[in-house]
Amino acid sequence: MTDVNPERQVSAGRVFEAGRQAFWLAAPFVLIALAWQAASAFFPPFLFPSLIDVFGRVLDILTTWSQFSSVLATAMRILGGLAGAFVLGAIFGLTIYNFRIADRLLTPTLIFFQGIPALSWVVFAIIWFHGVEFRILFIMIMTTLPAFTFQVVGALRGMNKDLAEMVMSFRPTRKKYFTAMVLPSVLPEIVTAWKVNLGNASRVVVVAELVGSSGGVGFELLQQQQLFDMAGALAWTLQLVFFVLLFQWILSQFERMAFRYRAVSERSS
Repeated sequence: MTDVNPERQVSAGRVFEAGRQAFWLAAPFVLIALAWQAASAFFPPFLFPSLIDVFGRVLDILTTWSQFSSVLATAMRILGGLAGAFVLGAIFGLTIYNFRIADRLLTPTLIFFQGIPALSWVVFAIIWFHGVEFRILFIMIMTTLPAFTFQVVGALRGMNKDLAEMVMSFRPTRKKYFTAMVLPSVLPEIVTAWKVNLGNASRVVVVAELVGSSGGVGFELLQQQQLFDMAGALAWTLQLVFFVLLFQWILSQFERMAFRYRAVSERSS
């Protein structure tokens, strides 16, 4: 009778589970790719180009600086707009949380702004401002500011009051109270807000570049539309998708590192 090593069983189980998750993660995209490739055999290239042509264009964009710089420009606009909206949202959120009059004035205003379509902000920015970069920054901030603000307010109001009173009983400094109580409480909500707003911002920036820019992924998509170049349109779209996935992965790694104490508490419970 042979003894089975429990650690080896656990390791094999983890490998199997990781492989199963990878399979189900990749399966939908493989099916979509197969369906697209099959359609390319029956439809003209301007409707369904071959995936070989599409990925050839993707590599061409990645290896040509004049084209890849447009991808970087769009990425910097997204990150710059999100950073500006987050800073203002944090300030507004803290103000709303601490002052009732600010809550009564700012909350309805932000709810009203949240109902304005992104395309309307694009039109307003074109009428009000001349600089392309300032237009796009304004559009990005106005479309993502309410979500950041409400996430910060919700996180602050969701803090455990008993835990906060216990921390205050030790008479911490403001800096210590912020780092020991406030930051761990609001950080999960903030990371979630960044993940949600990242997808929204990527759509908004493309609309802004379509209308009022002479560079970036949105501008390049407009050029492909005028040429009826579906392979180019897909290639530029994939560039934006790759950036969003990359930044989502970075946020996930930051979340795993910042909240690693959760895994410890789960194992100990």
